[in-house]
Amino acid sequence: MEGNQTWITDITLLGFQVGPALEILLCGLFSVFYTLTLLGNGVIFGIICLDSKLHTPMYFFLSHLAIIDMSYASNNVPKMLANLMSQKRTISFVPCIMQTFLYLAFAVTECLILVVMSYDRYVAICHPLQYTVIMRWRVCTILVLTSWSCGFALSLVHAILLLRLPFCGPRDVNHLFCEILSVLKLACADTWVNQVVIFATCVFVLVGPLSLILVSYMHILGAILKIQTKEGRIKTFSTCSSHLCVVGLFFGIAMVVYMVPDSNQREEQEKMLSLFHSVFNPMLNPLIYSLRNAQLKGALHRALQRKRSMRTVYGLWL
Repeated sequence: MEGNQTWITDITLLGFQVGPALEILLCGLFSVFYTLTLLGNGVIFGIICLDSKLHTPMYFFLSHLAIIDMSYASNNVPKMLANLMSQKRTISFVPCIMQTFLYLAFAVTECLILVVMSYDRYVAICHPLQYTVIMRWRVCTILVLTSWSCGFALSLVHAILLLRLPFCGPRDVNHLFCEILSVLKLACADTWVNQVVIFATCVFVLVGPLSLILVSYMHILGAILKIQTKEGRIKTFSTCSSHLCVVGLFFGIAMVVYMVPDSNQREEQEKMLSLFHSVFNPMLNPLIYSLRNAQLKGALHRALQRKRSMRTVYGLWL
């Protein structure tokens, strides 16, 4: 780098530029949302692990989605809450890059897991007689491991490309956390390689997977319409509609943030969309799946009944 350039050691996250009273309110609100995210996804993961009736490929994939959502939120929200409660909103450069790396890794992994879940529903509805052969546990494990591996490998590529850039200021990031597009604006070198790789990644993990999901659901819709009984159509559609809601929220927001041309006027909009992606989406996922899934609600009811029975037995023993 030139002699008058220095490598920045910390970054200031501007976050919400509001008054102190509103900051405290937002901190309390996001704390509740974060707690609900951990509680909701934790309950889903626990129920799937404990209830043998849910030891099926669909719930195996759902348990991984719950893990991703908890990790995704935990990577971004705690630092955001700390910034709301403090006037010093700085983060060191290395933790910032690590936050960016994990943010991308969990995001890409979730995209791929959602594709795997749609494939699982496609096989279950369109090829029910071959389901146990196609979606055997070895295949399910490979699909999940591939999703996690691809997520972290692609994120590592972006992290390496980030670290090769000179960051000499400004130090201010107009975002709630270290998000890759915002961090790139701090570089004092040409970032066209990074932009090209980001676009290629979006095509690979957003456009491609979304196309596969839409094609699979077109086949699923055709299969649902062929079901003779009304109850069967409603039950099948209910299972698939919850997945479609999650896919629509996740892919829709991600494509707006990363594939729509950037402009200064869009910074605040992107900040709010990223907030929804990091806070609301992980919180809504367990709510969407639990409300529209009879098996999951039944498993939760059985777990609560066992807990009440244990309390009754323990009370009688005392």
